[in-house]
Amino acid sequence: MSFLQEFKEFAMKGNVVDLAVGVIIGGAFQKIVDSLVKDLLMPVLGKLLGGVDFKHLYINLGDKTFETMEAAEKAGAPLFKYGVFINSIIDFLIVAMAIFVAIKAMNKLKRDEPAPVEEAPADPEDVKLLREIRDALKK
Repeated sequence: MSFLQEFKEFAMKGNVVDLAVGVIIGGAFQKIVDSLVKDLLMPVLGKLLGGVDFKHLYINLGDKTFETMEAAEKAGAPLFKYGVFINSIIDFLIVAMAIFVAIKAMNKLKRDEPAPVEEAPADPEDVKLLREIRDALKK
């Protein structure tokens, strides 16, 4: 079997194709979640907290002072960007919740397969013989 033929068989297996589709959909879903967090949730949360813009929250770990985070980044100053981290945590929580809800819905839609009926194991020969003796004695 040639290398290309083996690779083709591997790549066309159902699990690999399913995984590829999942990665593509996950990438698109991540863009939606990023927009939800950055464009909708964080501005509202920032407004409720007194006009805070989380993506601009940082601590300058360098010696120089900068007016904005962009200026500090351009200067190459070491920054502790905790606002970006907060955004990332919220992104993760939304994705995790969406995956949880999707898996829960899929599990609910799965049909419960009836458990296979197991036949009772046959009685050993000595048990059969003892029963026959018992039945004969009763008569």
